[in-house]
Amino acid sequence: MNLLSLYLPRPLTLQNIEYSLDLSLNRGVENGYYGHNQKYHVVLSPFGVLTLISNHKQEILEALKLLNLSLDEKDLITQDYPIIINPDMTKTFDVSNEAITLRETSPLALNIISLAISQSVGLEHYEKRLDVLFIKSRRIVESIHTFSISRRSHLMQFAAQLALTRHDMVSNLLLLDKPNILWDETEAEALYNRLSFVLELDDRHEIALSKLSQIKEDVMLVMDIINHKKSEFLEWIIIVLIMVEIVMGLTEFLR
Repeated sequence: MNLLSLYLPRPLTLQNIEYSLDLSLNRGVENGYYGHNQKYHVVLSPFGVLTLISNHKQEILEALKLLNLSLDEKDLITQDYPIIINPDMTKTFDVSNEAITLRETSPLALNIISLAISQSVGLEHYEKRLDVLFIKSRRIVESIHTFSISRRSHLMQFAAQLALTRHDMVSNLLLLDKPNILWDETEAEALYNRLSFVLELDDRHEIALSKLSQIKEDVMLVMDIINHKKSEFLEWIIIVLIMVEIVMGLTEFLR
């Protein structure tokens, strides 16, 4: 079997997927949707990652074509994994960097695999987004001495963008808490934990959050300097007004 998980470059409705692939989507793991027919097993995550599993890679390419998607699209984030079914293995599953091997297939196992891979794809999306924010942050720090008070609103918008990115990462990717279904499924939990380890989900998530914290510190530093400049500017206005009042008072007195 072949698995392909991709971050959707544009939203797809459930109806669009159902109609194009001739299947029905039902509620799956952690607010996602899944469905299957003779050709495909499809999982749509709540954070915009679509996962397709099929016996043949060509069928996955055909599914993408039906959905008006192409692997040739610029900056498309994808991950693929072969899934091997081996009824003779002693363990229920084995996961390596090269392949996922199952003793037998089941909708739950495929959904758990799809969730972990889609989390990896979603995390890669945020890693690239953070790289862009990190470059912007560096430029802001480099121009710290020329940063004017008038650009304070621009900096506030950047800070809001950081906060939204952090919120999306924590709430959407579902990496801080295990899926609820795993509490009652020991084998499924073990499969998810192994996939999480191989894909380095926790480590990558921590690194991403660390980058966000660093960018936040840079923004706070620039904000403090801007606020200091604003305070100095207001102080000089007060001084000038006092001097004007003194001059006007002396003028009236000398008359």
